[in-house]
Amino acid sequence: MTDNEANRFSARAARYARVGANAGGVAARMAAASLFGGASRDNAATLARALGGLKGPMMKVAQLLATIPDALPPEYAEALQKLQADAPPMGAAFVKRRMMAELGPQWQGRFQSFDLHPAAAASLGQVHRAVSLDGRPLACKLQYPDMASAVEADLSQLDVLFALHRRMDAAIDTREMAVEIGARVREELDYKREAKNAALYAHMLADFDEVRVPGSWPELSTGRLLTLDWLEGRKLLTFKTADQEVRNRIAMAMFRAWWHPFSQFGVIHGDPHLGNYTVFGEGEGINLLDYGCVRVFPPSFVGGVVDLYQGLMRNDQAQVVHAYETWGFKGLRKDLIEVLNIWARFIYGPLLEDRVRTIADGVEPGKYGRKEAFTVHQALKEKGPVKVPREFVFMDRAAIGLGGVFLHLDAKLNFHQLFESALGENFSVAAIAQRQSAALDLVGLTGHGKRKVG
Repeated sequence: MTDNEANRFSARAARYARVGANAGGVAARMAAASLFGGASRDNAATLARALGGLKGPMMKVAQLLATIPDALPPEYAEALQKLQADAPPMGAAFVKRRMMAELGPQWQGRFQSFDLHPAAAASLGQVHRAVSLDGRPLACKLQYPDMASAVEADLSQLDVLFALHRRMDAAIDTREMAVEIGARVREELDYKREAKNAALYAHMLADFDEVRVPGSWPELSTGRLLTLDWLEGRKLLTFKTADQEVRNRIAMAMFRAWWHPFSQFGVIHGDPHLGNYTVFGEGEGINLLDYGCVRVFPPSFVGGVVDLYQGLMRNDQAQVVHAYETWGFKGLRKDLIEVLNIWARFIYGPLLEDRVRTIADGVEPGKYGRKEAFTVHQALKEKGPVKVPREFVFMDRAAIGLGGVFLHLDAKLNFHQLFESALGENFSVAAIAQRQSAALDLVGLTGHGKRKVG
């Protein structure tokens, strides 16, 4: 390792060591001023600066929290969303050492070429372009060193912040949120699992030409190195000024890429942000690039999603209550149900109206769901607290992320008809269970990430 590389990684270690002090100092000011409920933009900016200097799991957790409606006050969410995902990259000499550790001393002979300079750098690892021995373009995601210990240290800090949140704001009980976030972030460190997730998506979306899933290269992958096909495409936002027909086609591909796996297999892509998609051709479809945050739900949870949809459609209160109870909400009174329905009607609104529309008329992409989350939060302060089931966390996060992308594209679609098509004519929880079990068996993920609901 060169002196510069040693210094860079010493600095990284020092940032890990002081993240607790940085976050803790801001948390103390939050507590002193009762900021969870009256956050200050100055303190929000301070927290963003403290975490912005840290390129690792804590920053990833911070960005994740910023996308979960009502997990943080609006000022904090807005500040954290500005954090950049690019980490200081590993230098060429260090990349060679890391690749040797993963594939052995003759690793370079296993590629026709390998670019030692990263094509992209993120919070947990970086991506390098390469070419296989038979000439195929590859994307090699190489994990930064010591990420497992860094994740555990940073999740401990997250537990402290969530505990503070619970003490200062009785509207939302965040204990299940913390469990769910910890489980998903730990899974993202397992690149063998991510390869299986990619294979699962290739299976589930095999009939959709408008969605491309990269194939994996097991012989060039380990638990900390993931090699996939490199899929050529342009950034999604380059199509913001494309014809309406093109933007609608891209949005339709994204809708199907998300809702078909969920409605038919009980699986979601839990991180639908702009950087995880590129567009191929002239808007013919999308490349789905990242499979670190994939959530497998019990089939009964999917049944609850459909029950709530049908209950809202028919104004059937009993079916609505059954849906919430299926998800794991407990002790719901009539007034609490009415509060939860504010959020439900917002999320389901585009699905309930049989017409062409945007996902949310007149709303800016970065503010999608914020107004409704604030309304719910204020109501729960008076009527709560409500303990949010852990499965709900990434479902909500993904719905908001997907809605934000639709707003960026200004897509105009009949979301009701798309959703009905995703469900199919003979929707049943039993059929989902059969398909899910067979698909997980096929890729070697049986029993992973599932938990009984209801």
